[in-house]
Amino acid sequence: MHNKSNMKNTVTFLFKTFLLVFLSVAIDHKANAQPPANQVQQAGYYKMNIGNIEIVALSDGTIRLDMGQLLIPTKPGEVETLLKQNFLENNVETSITVYLVRAGGKLILLDAGCGSLMGPTVGLLTTSLRNAGFRPEQIDAVMISHLHLDHVGGLINNGKMTFPNATVYVNEAETTYWLSEENARKAPESAKVYFQAAQSSIGPYRKAGKLKTFQSGELLLSAIKAVSTAGHSAGHTSFELNSSDQKIVFWGDLVHAGPVQFADPEVTIQFDSDTKEAAAARKQAFADAAKSGYIVAAAHVSFPGIGHLRATNGTFQWIPINYSTLVAK
Repeated sequence: MHNKSNMKNTVTFLFKTFLLVFLSVAIDHKANAQPPANQVQQAGYYKMNIGNIEIVALSDGTIRLDMGQLLIPTKPGEVETLLKQNFLENNVETSITVYLVRAGGKLILLDAGCGSLMGPTVGLLTTSLRNAGFRPEQIDAVMISHLHLDHVGGLINNGKMTFPNATVYVNEAETTYWLSEENARKAPESAKVYFQAAQSSIGPYRKAGKLKTFQSGELLLSAIKAVSTAGHSAGHTSFELNSSDQKIVFWGDLVHAGPVQFADPEVTIQFDSDTKEAAAARKQAFADAAKSGYIVAAAHVSFPGIGHLRATNGTFQWIPINYSTLVAK
């Protein structure tokens, strides 16, 4: 359960993350007004179908994360070893991906990216959305996996709603904690930025009557099911969608470092508010995906972050979807 002790751990972990991530990218809005000169401008989207439903992976950009410091290994040296086996160093360029679902005549975003909150290499969601042929005002709903700033920052632009015609859906456990003025007031000064980010991002939608909370297990818009995967945060939610005997589950932040955590799901990260619960949720999700063979989508697996899992001797192998330019009829 997420008691007061766990919540204290949450803000402690998040502050460590603030130091490691925010300071490492040197957030200074004036200095970082332009993308780095060496940033490659990718198209930023990938389209596919699940049954009769269109799925579009949208890149919000990438950010370097020092997995050597952020990950909490179960064996000495395993993080460095597993990264090296995958031709990666500790400082991993990590994808931040948002997913668009066109279903039931609705356009639904699953999460909203960083916006302006995490430096110049991310916050590219609306650019990717337009490149894919959509406009922000067309979005009918945004379903949020959890209220960490790399998932909600893109909800606003200069204090205004990025998606003015959208209703935002959030698990009630997330809003209860992060939107609480009392919790924000009692939080350490160093952690208040996280409450401010959640509250400022959600605020315009709540004021406009466009915020809806849900419980785990509920069927939401267009028959998208909210699945509890708590641990990374108190109300962390994955989203399940079925069409024509096909299934996809959008994992949110169940995995941050695929090359390490697929090999050892017990490895956690300092972003997790409850590391034991996060590891248990990850192992259960991995096992179910491998057993049933459905498609999964993960926000921080290398873009587009869509694939299958195969179980092998107690570990898991990530199998990216086969690249396609054809649409099944």
